[in-house]
Amino acid sequence: MTGTRREKEMRKALRTLIPRAPMADAEPILDLALAGHLRHLPPSIALWQATTAHVRHTHTEYDALLAEGYDQDSSRFFVLDAMNDLLQSWGCGRQVPTEDPDTDQVSRTRLRKPAEAIQQQLCPCFRITKIPP
Repeated sequence: MTGTRREKEMRKALRTLIPRAPMADAEPILDLALAGHLRHLPPSIALWQATTAHVRHTHTEYDALLAEGYDQDSSRFFVLDAMNDLLQSWGCGRQVPTEDPDTDQVSRTRLRKPAEAIQQQLCPCFRITKIPP
């Protein structure tokens, strides 16, 4: 087997994570996991993100739901069971959770609430006050 040390680690992690995945899916997943933007992540995390992205876009109606006008969160919700069923059929011991651990409550709040609400959520005793002129 040729390749970098990271590629060898990824191949080993891939066989552990999804041992029964078809080669037609394993190779694109490996390519995604080795992409430059995931280089800073440990192999197991990069591989999990690549696996879920591949399954979501290749084996579900996710893209069609987005095209129909559903938002990202709703589309992910609707394809969750199909993703987990496929991962289970590939021998994966993990499942995609209903709440994505990559986007915790605070980060979602940052997108929808002003800074004061975020600070109060992080530390209720902290209040933003205006500095007098």
